Amino acid sequence: MSGTEKSKAHVEQAKGKAKEAVGRTVGNERLTAEGLADQATGKAREAKEDVKDNLKR
Repeated sequence: MSGTEKSKAHVEQAKGKAKEAVGRTVGNERLTAEGLADQATGKAREAKEDVKDNLKR
């Protein structure tokens, strides 16, 4: 996985975890859902890069 894409995936996941935590703390369901969506996006990006790396081998 390229360093840039790996970083983007990890940042997306961290951002999602923060949003989810804040949303749960303040009782904001929309913010919690956005956080979960951001985490899923980061995980999908990471999985995509893993597949690309495995195909290059």
